[in-house]
Amino acid sequence: MKLKLYWVGALFLTGCQITQPTTEEGTEQVPTNTTQVAPSPTPKEANKPSVVVKQPTPQEQSDVWQRIAMQLEMPIPDHKKVDYYRNWYLKHPQHLITVSKRAEPFLYMITEEIEKRGLPLELALLPIVESSFDPFAYSHGRAAGLWQFVPETARSFGLEQNWWYDGRRDVEEATDAALDLMVYLNKKFDGNWSYAIAAYNSGEGRVFRAVKKNKKAGKPTDFFSLDLPKETSGYVPKLIALADVIKNRKEYGLDLPAIENKPALQRIDPKQQMDLALAAKYAGMSITELQGYNPAYNQWATSPSGPHHLLLPLDKVDSFNTNLAKNKGQGINVVRYKVKSGDTLSQLAESYRTTTAQIKRSNNLTSNNIRVGKYLLIPASSKGSEQYTLTVAQRQEKLQSASRGKYKLTHVVKSGDSFWTIARKNKVSHKTLAKWNGMSPKDPLRIGQKLVIWKDGKDGAIIRTVYYKIRKGDSLSTIAARHKVSVANLRKWNNLKKGVYIQPGQQLKLYVDVTKVSV
Repeated sequence: MKLKLYWVGALFLTGCQITQPTTEEGTEQVPTNTTQVAPSPTPKEANKPSVVVKQPTPQEQSDVWQRIAMQLEMPIPDHKKVDYYRNWYLKHPQHLITVSKRAEPFLYMITEEIEKRGLPLELALLPIVESSFDPFAYSHGRAAGLWQFVPETARSFGLEQNWWYDGRRDVEEATDAALDLMVYLNKKFDGNWSYAIAAYNSGEGRVFRAVKKNKKAGKPTDFFSLDLPKETSGYVPKLIALADVIKNRKEYGLDLPAIENKPALQRIDPKQQMDLALAAKYAGMSITELQGYNPAYNQWATSPSGPHHLLLPLDKVDSFNTNLAKNKGQGINVVRYKVKSGDTLSQLAESYRTTTAQIKRSNNLTSNNIRVGKYLLIPASSKGSEQYTLTVAQRQEKLQSASRGKYKLTHVVKSGDSFWTIARKNKVSHKTLAKWNGMSPKDPLRIGQKLVIWKDGKDGAIIRTVYYKIRKGDSLSTIAARHKVSVANLRKWNNLKKGVYIQPGQQLKLYVDVTKVSV
């Protein structure tokens, strides 16, 4: 049953629709005191059948933005928060232009699903508020994807998350889950969409408590009267303002790039694990482009146990299917590896960028024990890791390499470490530390994980670049200890790989805090 769109209660008692001008600039107005009489039709004209011009429906529009705009029915309250966000969007038109480019492959699909369910079309704009339509967006609260699901809520609504795949970034699956959640919240709040949308941001319990508190105190219970967190109190007004801007963009002078009102992508399922490089080759497109349409895959391939589905541009589907058939359904490369002394499944999994579970599955192993001299079949990527530019590792490496200070330190996580302890030791904010590394402060750390720390000489530190000439008997550890730096950073600053020996006379570059050591 389709849900009727209505916005309840005192939220909109003070609302008013934008009044459109009755005449366009430069159009001559008819004086109000002049009476005009239409000429009587001739007998010939009177017998002509009247011509009715059919207006295109929203679904018949050429631009998805117009399709959405024609169905936006939310009243626009006269409220300072709505005014603030409306002005922000209008003062930053480039933001919505960027958003439109990101939304282009997905907006038609999202709009179709919302219409199919009979939900408010304002929900099609929610990914702009949530993530600026960036499917790789990740927040400090561990929310990911266009719809910014946190892990727990995502699992509750059927979105799988593992090393290979994160359903929160699967645009199709996450859209279904987000709309399921919206239907659930709308029902919980008896059809009050303002409460439901607020609850999407901060949780139903918080909104229920705010409503109950106002009722008990005899206060109004419209959205703007509720005592909600700062972020949530701006969340609904931001969406309302955005809907107003999109609906009246021509009147506001906003030139938004059109998005064709037709499918852009098609879902295909090869029903087997696919190396994304091979899938891109079969489709005749770049790996990065393929990953951009399928941001849920964390690694170089789809998940071994599924899902395997891919979104492809319509004009690439036939090529993919034809080439997959020509290559006898080959989805991934398999390396035949001879086990050497000291090998472990976990080490091999890390080397080949796969998991222990997949190696065991590929070789019908029931334990982690492997024998020297025996052969293992290891699924491996067909390209170097740097070719898969949008994997988790590559995105994190790019983020970590972005300059955030005068010099960069590398911290290798040890047992007992946390963002808080590492940040305190290095005199930086734990939230900033997490952000530098593309993580949330709530994310767990693993032993051996490398974190970057940017320093700029604050907190009493005086950083100087020191060039040290290696003397006979020196080692990296003695040089590092003498200058109060880590061996890892010493290697990083000088591009020294493990196993490479330093030589007397060789010069090393160090970044030294001169308040801690005499140089």
